[in-house]
Amino acid sequence: MATKISSRTASAGAQGEVNLAAGERVALRMWRDEPPTDHKPSASRPYETVGYVISGRAELQLKGETITLEPGDSWLVPARTEHTYRILETFTAVEATAPPAS
Repeated sequence: MATKISSRTASAGAQGEVNLAAGERVALRMWRDEPPTDHKPSASRPYETVGYVISGRAELQLKGETITLEPGDSWLVPARTEHTYRILETFTAVEATAPPAS
């Protein structure tokens, strides 16, 4: 059975993300108009994350590297990898997590 989720009516997550489609093995969410910040708290998650930047700019820090993310860029954070983000310009991106983020 197909499921349609509208980003206009999707539920918000605990960190401000918009929860989009989710299945048993993968979930999709959107970070919409995230304001510029210093570093978000460093985290290590049990799921793999891939993302795609729609607008704005951010820095992803992981494994001793700082990667600048701009519109059209995508990224990967392996499961159980310590990382943090710094939002440089109001940021909108979508990301998928496998297994689904909780």
